[in-house]
Order: sequence, then C-alpha cells, then structure tokens
Amino acid sequence: MPDLTKFSRRTFILSSLALAAACKPGTAALEITGKTMGTTYNVVALDASGQVKDADLRAAIDGALAEVNQQMSNWDPRSEISRFNAQTGTDTVAVSDNLANVMQAAEAVNIASEGRFDTTMGPLIELWGFGANGSAPVPGDADIRAAQARSGHGNTLKVGGSTLQKTQGDAQVYLAAIGKGYGADHVGRAIEALGIKDYMVEIGGDLYASGKNASGLPWQIGIEKPAALSGGVMEVVGISGLGMASSGDYRNYFEKDGQRYSHIIDPATGRPITHKTASATVLADNSMLADAWATAMLILGRERGLEIAEAQNLAVLFIERDADASELRFNTKASSRFQALTA
Repeated sequence: MPDLTKFSRRTFILSSLALAAACKPGTAALEITGKTMGTTYNVVALDASGQVKDADLRAAIDGALAEVNQQMSNWDPRSEISRFNAQTGTDTVAVSDNLANVMQAAEAVNIASEGRFDTTMGPLIELWGFGANGSAPVPGDADIRAAQARSGHGNTLKVGGSTLQKTQGDAQVYLAAIGKGYGADHVGRAIEALGIKDYMVEIGGDLYASGKNASGLPWQIGIEKPAALSGGVMEVVGISGLGMASSGDYRNYFEKDGQRYSHIIDPATGRPITHKTASATVLADNSMLADAWATAMLILGRERGLEIAEAQNLAVLFIERDADASELRFNTKASSRFQALTA
C-alpha cells in the first residue's frame, strides 16, 4: 500500500489563531488540534452564543473524524475501503452513503480532468518508489505499461450510485487525494450541528472555512511558495463558505543521474510530471472537490489545466517556475473564477 503520509498538501493558515483575542464580547474562541489520517488537523471555531464547551466541540470533531476513518481510511485494515480493497472478486459491492458520495465525486473529477485525477494509481506509485516499499530504480517502459494496465478508473473500477465494483480483482482504491478534503467538510457539518457558523477546519493542508474570522473578515489563508527550502507565503486570500486545497511537486521527489522525479505521476504517461507548474491551488464549494481538483490541476499543468478550469468554471491558481530566471523565481496565473472569488 502506498505510504499516504507522503502525499499531504500544505497551505499556511494565517491570522486564524492569532486573531482569536479580537473576538467580539461574548464570543468564545475555541481551538482544537490533533492527528488524523496520517497527518494533523486544526480547528478554529467562534461560538457567538458562548454556550458551546471545549469538550463538546472536541467530541463532535472526534466523532466526525472517526466516521470518516471507519469508512475511508487506507491505514485501517478494518475500514470500509480497506475491506473493499482486500476482496479480490468482481462482484458489485454496496457501500455507505458517505463513501458513495466520495467515489461519485472522484469519478466525476476523473472524467472532467481527462483521467488525471485517479484513485487507482497504487501500482504506478509503488513502481516509482513512492509507496510503502520506499526507493526503487527508474522503471522501464514495459514496467510502466504493465502498471498502467492495472490502474485507471476505466480499466479497473465501476462506480455506481451506491455501489463499487472491481473490473480487475487486484484493483486498489486510495483516497488520500480526496479523503482529507471530505474529512474537513464532514467535521464542518458536525460543528454547524452545534450551532456554530464561524469556523475553519484544516486537515493536512486541505480546509473549509465558514463565516468570518475573529476580526469579522473572511478567513485569511496564505498559499505557500513552492520552494522546498525557502518556503514562505506566495499570496494571501480571504475565503468564506469555500473549500481550499493546494497540491505541489516540490517536497517529495528523488533525483537520479541529474534528473528530478516528482511523486506527482501523470496517469496518461505513467511517469512523474515534467512541466514547469510547481503547485496548483483550488477554491471550491467544498473541500472534497478542492482536494481532488488540486491534484488534477497540478498533473495537467498550467496550460491545459487553465483551459479545463475555464471550461468547468473552476477557481484555480497556478504557480510556475520561471525557467528563464537566473535564480529561483515563480510566476502565477489564475483562472477567471479564482480572480472573481478573491477580488
């Protein structure tokens, strides 16, 4: 099984915790952090009623995360998706409503992204050494073709309204590139059930923000500069009632014979991406879609990705390396929807 901890996305959360002290009188600022899904989570909730206890919020968050993990965790062999992966038959399997919703979204993004978002990429991830088995030599063409034949929604999987079916018995579904986003949304719904409308939930860099921060502004989120060593913030956006996710190629890679190989693998070629796009950030109605589309947009790259973003009315910011600069520099290009949402 691929080591899914390697595929986390990072965005910097700005001015959320720091502004808690600026809350209006009577508003309680509640902050909860922890670990889940092989990464960390961070929740900031502003309770205007002042009636929600820290323990109640934590219980709601824990309950929501437990449900997501029971259904979608690739780390837990007892989870619903792990049990589906373990069975080798090709019978149709009924799945929970939550898992069905995630897989239907994954299928829709797979189709709209020309197959670039794909939950069945395990064989290619392992082949290139980015899975649980660690480093591997650069594979040959025949091995790549063989791994591609064992991957792909169209090749290995059928997604029904409330069912999943393997068309190849050894197919495996990995939800790292959509599950954290769904988890953020699910936690958000649990928080809203407590009567809280102003909150921000972040899981492994994927987030959903509702209402306003403690200063009465949209939640201020920084997009990380895609440089492994220097880091920093490239741009700050204010979001409310939106999910946000970023995907980058600059943290997990290896070098062989002077060539750099990213962990971001294009299903169409079976090889790591080679274009200049270093990261893609997506804003969407929910974190689940932002999560999936961020991966798809990074694999597509700025040129084709922007064409699809405009056709699909997606809010995307691409950050590209400036290949002509004498030092490491970046250029940005935003879709029309991204510009409209952040104006």
